[in-house]
Amino acid sequence: MTTRDPRHYDVIVNPIITEKATTASEHNQVLFNVRKTATKPQIKDAVEKLFDVKVKSVNTLIRKGKLRRFRGVKGETSDVKKAIVTLEEGHRIDVTTGL
Repeated sequence: MTTRDPRHYDVIVNPIITEKATTASEHNQVLFNVRKTATKPQIKDAVEKLFDVKVKSVNTLIRKGKLRRFRGVKGETSDVKKAIVTLEEGHRIDVTTGL
């Protein structure tokens, strides 16, 4: 097992556990919310070191925040950066268990 650098925990905020993410896991993909300033090489390195897997590719997207109204007060949700991590064949991540 490799040593875990505390900086890797700053890159990955949390895993995304939704129906769409579960469907993606059938194609060897895992979804994570990541820090907005994280780059694809940083995300790849963090996932490989934290979960001891081999990453094939990383795709990222930024979901823009939406305007919301709560009790008559207007507000805006934050922008969120997501990473879709494709793993090499034979590698798996169980996101339901903690690190």
